[in-house]
Amino acid sequence: MNGFAEFWSLTVDLLWGVPLVTFILITGIYFSYISGLRPLTGFLHAFSILLGKYDDKSSPGEVPHFQALTVALSGTIGMGNIAGVAIAINMGGAGAIFWMWVAGLFGMMIKFFTCTLSCLYRKQDEEGIEQGGPMYFIECGLGKNFKPLAILFAIGGLIGCIPIFQVNQLSSFIHSEFAISPLNTGVVCLLIIGIVILGDVKRVGSVTAKIVPFMFLTYVISSLVVITINFNEVPRVLMDIINSAFGMSAIGGGATGFIFKEVLVTGIKRAIFSNEAGVGTEAMAHGAAKTKEPVREGLVAMLGPFIDTHIVCTCTALVILTSGIYTSESGIIMTAMSFNQALPNIGNIIVYLVFSLFAITTMITYSYYSLKCARYLFGKKIGDKYIFIYLAIIPLSTVWTQATVINIIDTMFALMIFPTLLSTILLAKKVINEMNIYFDKLK
Repeated sequence: MNGFAEFWSLTVDLLWGVPLVTFILITGIYFSYISGLRPLTGFLHAFSILLGKYDDKSSPGEVPHFQALTVALSGTIGMGNIAGVAIAINMGGAGAIFWMWVAGLFGMMIKFFTCTLSCLYRKQDEEGIEQGGPMYFIECGLGKNFKPLAILFAIGGLIGCIPIFQVNQLSSFIHSEFAISPLNTGVVCLLIIGIVILGDVKRVGSVTAKIVPFMFLTYVISSLVVITINFNEVPRVLMDIINSAFGMSAIGGGATGFIFKEVLVTGIKRAIFSNEAGVGTEAMAHGAAKTKEPVREGLVAMLGPFIDTHIVCTCTALVILTSGIYTSESGIIMTAMSFNQALPNIGNIIVYLVFSLFAITTMITYSYYSLKCARYLFGKKIGDKYIFIYLAIIPLSTVWTQATVINIIDTMFALMIFPTLLSTILLAKKVINEMNIYFDKLK
């Protein structure tokens, strides 16, 4: 069994090595090139859409633009923003943050394309409700010959969006800090998720619309306070980020001796894990937006990586780098220590509170994604029963090893990335056409 586990880990490492990371990055560059970065000219317009200026209750879909974004953000703003950034700094030095920013920019373009397609190619379910997501735009946009790709994505989403990583990490963290049984934490998570997800995307959207802005503002404001306290260090940190990005210097014991390639891959990989650009999960959330203009939701979706990577991840990075604490093996502990250094006694409390909220909201959104994949694969009647299997797995995942959990998630995410990006590349001209028509109407 140990031999199989080692083989699986090696396979996952190879799968998530340079080739896949390069594929995602090149796809983002390609979308930037063929669009002429035109979506970025609609950046401010996207905020107008987000704030409800163009909301129309008669439009197809289930939730307003704002709720669609908060559902997507509750899935992406999570442990990767707190623990993942710290790990990136420890492994790749300060330069990894620069490449996170670069990957975040291309991630914005990928999300614009995938989420525009999610609204462009929607399909009515058995109850006549418009459904969107990669499995739908693959089937409807490319035709039935490509349905195996749609099924591959849905299988990956069905398993990969079971929140076993979040539950496993949260339960381990609570056990280490407060000596509460991991199984008890798992049961509490089961109850919270069950209450929300046994509704529908409208309930998920309603919950995330309240929690996400609160946790986002709490974390960003707290981070800005810490950065202000350590403001004298900011110029040095910014120079270190730039210099280290190109191999001219390195920060952190883990970064010593790292070549340029490793710094580059570390930063890009952490950005991908954080904002999920190319995975296709967020396209399922944005596919539920009430809109008659697919490009409109694509522009809103584009804000996701900006908020996730360029704001939240940057806050974490600056807090850690200005504090000088970046050698702990645990990402969450490293971040908590950095906050506590500037804000004694309350810094770690803020991190633990936000960390728990991030984990719970991610679980809620992931349960929606997984259920949506189940309904696509098996139909609504059988798919709805799957939720009970889904909920039963949550407390069980608290006793699995971290390596097993990570290998499952990494494998399933890779299964989702391939069909999502391949189909989006094949349908890219459709997006360009819709984009040009939409922006021409805005003139």
